[in-house]
Amino acid sequence: MNQEGIWLSILDYANVKKVSISTIRRSIKSGHIKYKEENGKYFIWTREITVQKEELALKLEVEFLKKRNRELEEEINDLKMLLSVYEHNAQAETLPPLPEIEL
Repeated sequence: MNQEGIWLSILDYANVKKVSISTIRRSIKSGHIKYKEENGKYFIWTREITVQKEELALKLEVEFLKKRNRELEEEINDLKMLLSVYEHNAQAETLPPLPEIEL
């Protein structure tokens, strides 16, 4: 029997299997999945036959990059809005002409 495999976090395992985290937790609770607990964090055993390590690494990297891309797009949109507000305030804060005073 081939014992090669890897331990994955619940989130990573859910991403690989394309199921929800709650489904994984239910499977752990019912004993359907081989798991271990380290410092309060669960890891699920996955055989290398089911998931190739390189493929897994690429899938996880893609998910990370998608998330980071969304974060950066939101940050860019926030900065654009802030720039627009500053530019609008800079135009509005031009001082009106001083009234002429007779001496």
